[in-house]
Amino acid sequence: MDNKQEPSYIYTYACTKDEIDLCDLEFRSLLGVTTHSKMIKSTIGVDPSRSPFLKERIEVLYEGDSLASILEQVEQIELLDQTFQLIYIPNQDLPPSKKVPLHERQSIERDIGMQIEGEPDYKNPDRQYGITVIDDRWYFGNYMKGTAHWFHHMQKPRSYSIALPTRLARAAVNIAVPQPMNQKVIDPCCGIGTVLIEALSMGINIVGRDMNPYIVRGAQENLEHFGYDIQVELGAIANVTELYDAAIIDMPYNLYSNISSEEQLSIVQHARRIANRVIVITIDTIDSMITDAGLTITDRCLAKKGNFSRQILVCE
Repeated sequence: MDNKQEPSYIYTYACTKDEIDLCDLEFRSLLGVTTHSKMIKSTIGVDPSRSPFLKERIEVLYEGDSLASILEQVEQIELLDQTFQLIYIPNQDLPPSKKVPLHERQSIERDIGMQIEGEPDYKNPDRQYGITVIDDRWYFGNYMKGTAHWFHHMQKPRSYSIALPTRLARAAVNIAVPQPMNQKVIDPCCGIGTVLIEALSMGINIVGRDMNPYIVRGAQENLEHFGYDIQVELGAIANVTELYDAAIIDMPYNLYSNISSEEQLSIVQHARRIANRVIVITIDTIDSMITDAGLTITDRCLAKKGNFSRQILVCE
């Protein structure tokens, strides 16, 4: 068949070996898929700029069993006075013997471009389209390239060595609130504000607080540096009275502070009290603590950085 079927979207991504587990958890939460392919098929459409791993997206308009089928279908496109650019996305899952060489990709771009009623523009087009092939089936559609907004957030004026890596923080936000519309989120142990900055950069309604006045001042400085006008509250999670759709809690306490396991349990219990969904980031195995707090771990992953590992627990 040559009519459009599932999937509606195709994504490409990149991650390091240490990030594979985290990447998989983000895609399960954000895109509803589990895959080890370099090309992700999903019925869920998100801006690839949200993810620290997604690179680009095709919103599928046409698909078919042959390139000829795509050539026939794109004749329907009439752009009038708009310009366009077509981008061939190589399938990195293909073995070297089956990869399409550059000159063939350019030829395909030209052939399809000639069927579109519009003016090509390779520098500043009004519309961008993408074309790729997966499992001998061709996909054509609207193209969107991701922007690594998170990369600029790595240069904070205030930081410390045990803060969450920016990419991990951004992925944690996506895991916590894959559909952020009308969602209220809290980071009740926000540290220097890494999670807050990533969430705010995606337009997510989030608030933050911390018990340490020095840390709160640092978080406030970081937020203001990136132009975010929210007030970080000083105080413990026990003092929170509002209810939230999700809470994100970084708990690397046993290694870096004198907080007790009882105090850790109290934090998780209060997180359950104030939020429907809790993402816990921990260097310790605290499964029994999560259970004692009345939560259930529904998904998880291990995020590594060299010899250092953090567990990310999805709790409901």
